[in-house]
Amino acid sequence: MQLDQVLLLGSALLLASIGAARLGSRFGLPSLLLFLGLGVTVGALGLNFDDADLAHSLGFAALVLILGEGGFTTRWSEIKSALPSAILLATLGVGVSVGLMALFAHYVLGLDPTSAILLGAITSPTDAAAIFSVLRRVPLPSKLRATLEAESGFNDAPIVLLVATATSWTLGGGTEGGPVWMVGLILVELVGGLAVGVAMGWLGVRALRTVALPAAGLYPLAAMGWAVLSYGLGSMAHVSGFAAVYVTALMLGNGQLPHRHATRSFAEGIGWVAQIGLFVMLGVLADPFKVPLSIDLIGVAAGAFLTLIARPVSVFVCLVWFKVPWREQVFISWAGLRGAVPIIMATVPLAAGAPGAETLFDLVFAFVVVFTLIQAPTLPWLARVLKVSKGDDATDVEFEFAPLDTIKADMLQVHVPQGSRLHGVTIRELRLPRNSVVSLIIRDGEPFAPGPDQIVRTGDDLLVVTNGKDRPTVERRLRSIASGGRLARWQAGG
Repeated sequence: MQLDQVLLLGSALLLASIGAARLGSRFGLPSLLLFLGLGVTVGALGLNFDDADLAHSLGFAALVLILGEGGFTTRWSEIKSALPSAILLATLGVGVSVGLMALFAHYVLGLDPTSAILLGAITSPTDAAAIFSVLRRVPLPSKLRATLEAESGFNDAPIVLLVATATSWTLGGGTEGGPVWMVGLILVELVGGLAVGVAMGWLGVRALRTVALPAAGLYPLAAMGWAVLSYGLGSMAHVSGFAAVYVTALMLGNGQLPHRHATRSFAEGIGWVAQIGLFVMLGVLADPFKVPLSIDLIGVAAGAFLTLIARPVSVFVCLVWFKVPWREQVFISWAGLRGAVPIIMATVPLAAGAPGAETLFDLVFAFVVVFTLIQAPTLPWLARVLKVSKGDDATDVEFEFAPLDTIKADMLQVHVPQGSRLHGVTIRELRLPRNSVVSLIIRDGEPFAPGPDQIVRTGDDLLVVTNGKDRPTVERRLRSIASGGRLARWQAGG
């Protein structure tokens, strides 16, 4: 195809995918399935794509951007308490799922031992793209959501090594050192990736705080570029690049950077582009119309065992130590969505020419489609039934700030969302530091200068001018009032 045709087809697919996302949101369907369906349709209309090796490379590149978006849009205050349980789910939990799935695939489905282990490794990880896109529309307690999001951000690291090793086994290769060596290598790669992510995140926050770029639009580009750089450095160091990019983006997203809201919005846009491209590509690569019904049924059977038995067991084994209530364990089990990651991992043996790889890819594709269609739309209902959510979890206030270099001050734009307890509070009751002032309120598109007795309303945008050292205090105070009301943290300096 020539460049003009590529641009025409690419833009048409992008707009069609955006329309599909809108329809999916309206009717409660997961967007990723609509993107897959669009890819399958395009493939059926004559667009041929059967390069598994290229699909594997493009899939990994898309996952890097999706994990980066997840890190940028996750708040550290929400995720820090969930990290121990999430990391255990991403390591021990994955191991338990792989083992149980391998036993089921060998003794029930009749696969040979190496193919059974490969199937378990491919299907066990939860998918960051599915988790981020679906769960953030479900009102959940922050710790519960953070556990699922962090698990999906970290479990790619061990799975990449497991799938590569299992693929080598199916081709007749071996592994030096046996299972103990593999577990040790997985832990080393994960810890190394976390270390690279922390180091790159720390450097990135300080660099972007210090350097005054000539245009506001360069800050989001620099932040995303820095996160992707951490992936490359992690991979070159033979540690987990996926863990590195997620941690780097998490630190940048919570690092009080200039134009932070714009950076998060840019990351969300990049994440959507990556999701659309990824799922459409995988839909074109698949050819479900030529797959025998027996293969689809095997995929559904494997998915049923993983969803109803292997996943709940792995969740219980990991979370029982943290005394997580059984209702939350059930929800976490059901919310462990599989999406692009298992399909991308299925391209590894396909690209390597492993025996039975095409059949494996087809049954994984069927499993992902069927169970995503079952699980994703039922999550809001299940959250209410299990009483893990009341459906009215408060939405946090949104901050955007820009440095005013010539006068050594910062200007914050604060949006008051639906459900925030800033509604009804007067400017005087905000109790901002002495040298900070609400200079403007924009309400229904009309700006005005507020007095001390002016009442803040839902939907308002407040412009707050403060000096740089007081900005963190201003943000903490506004967040505390937004969640606790006008009497929150009444102590002086609180």
